[in-house]
Amino acid sequence: MNETDRGLASEELTERLTEVFDLVGPLYRRTQRKVEQDVSVEGLSVGVRAVLNLLHEHGPMTVPQMARAQTLSRQFVQRMVNDATTRGLVEPAPNPAHKRSPLIRLAEQGRTAITAVLDRERAVLRQVGGDLTDTEVDACLRVLSRLLELMGNGDVD
Repeated sequence: MNETDRGLASEELTERLTEVFDLVGPLYRRTQRKVEQDVSVEGLSVGVRAVLNLLHEHGPMTVPQMARAQTLSRQFVQRMVNDATTRGLVEPAPNPAHKRSPLIRLAEQGRTAITAVLDRERAVLRQVGGDLTDTEVDACLRVLSRLLELMGNGDVD
């Protein structure tokens, strides 16, 4: 087994994971600023964009489901849904599983808006270049997924 194939010792691993966190925070904040700049073209806030993206990826969901998926308070997600509803981006639908908690689904205008936003974001990500390999991206996803698991589900309310 060579040096790169063996696992890191506990202290060494801790230090390396600290390096990951030191990069993830600024990456998240810079990405959020970039998204805010880009979604302003569509007139969307970051919160409404997140709701539209969830519905685009997962189909109709309740507000509590969206809040859990994003580790946000139901009240905040409800405000974002209300904003999106007022703008004709989402619409309530009957929920056979729960009469008092409607499903929220994308309206056609919301589908158009989130598709445009995602297309622009993917265009930016294409600029990363071809020097990253599938193996490196898989490793990154594995590490970040494990860290997310470690932090728990982070219920917010």
